[in-house]
Amino acid sequence: MDQRLAGHSALISGGATGCGGAAARLFAAQGARVTIVDIQEEVGAALATDLRGLGLQASFVKADVSDRAQVEAAVAYANHTFGPPTLLFNHAGTIVVKPFLETTDQDYDYLMDINVRSMFMMTRAVLPGMLAAGGGRIVCTSSISAVAATPMEVLYNLTKGAVHMFARAIAVEFRDRNIRCNAVCPGFIETPHGQREVQALTHYGVDASDAAIRAMQGRMCLPEEVANAALFLLSDEASFVNGTHLFVDNGFTAM
Repeated sequence: MDQRLAGHSALISGGATGCGGAAARLFAAQGARVTIVDIQEEVGAALATDLRGLGLQASFVKADVSDRAQVEAAVAYANHTFGPPTLLFNHAGTIVVKPFLETTDQDYDYLMDINVRSMFMMTRAVLPGMLAAGGGRIVCTSSISAVAATPMEVLYNLTKGAVHMFARAIAVEFRDRNIRCNAVCPGFIETPHGQREVQALTHYGVDASDAAIRAMQGRMCLPEEVANAALFLLSDEASFVNGTHLFVDNGFTAM
């Protein structure tokens, strides 16, 4: 197998399950020294153990990525364990599905903290090490929801729009210091998180049936397909790809 990430220390937020877990497996197999950061301690630690059992380099640290002290501690752990990350996959995120007029200030704070503030804090904590190493690559998980609004997901759409511009702005500010930053933007994904979204939308009368998803994007996206897109953006093959949004949606946003 190619070692497209050999020599790199990689940090994945939200790396215990779903697309983050798929990315942890893929990046480690591609030669990266992977630090998995997640609030889900049991599954995250088990994944790191499994990867080490395969002879790969992986470690886990528990952190609530919406808390500054925990983010900074997780990055310090990564620095100590595998060296300062030169690859960062800002994947941690969540969703609130409910009618807009039923959303609360607490819903707003919750989503902004996990989906947006976490990327701000994680990127700010990791960038100094990247700059000291002479450069680095960052991928942020955005969504089709940054450009294609869905009923009952106003707050989620808002956060992903912010992620979209965050990735672009980091790219512009740090391009000349050898930092690349891009966003990967999935459609509906075959993960527990994606299934909860479908169930919640259906509960509120939004058509998220199998037939509707087939019409929008052919089928559910697999977490490995998102991980492969992130791998490309982090690899040398994407050396001139910076500040872009790579949609992994099988034409959803093209229609």
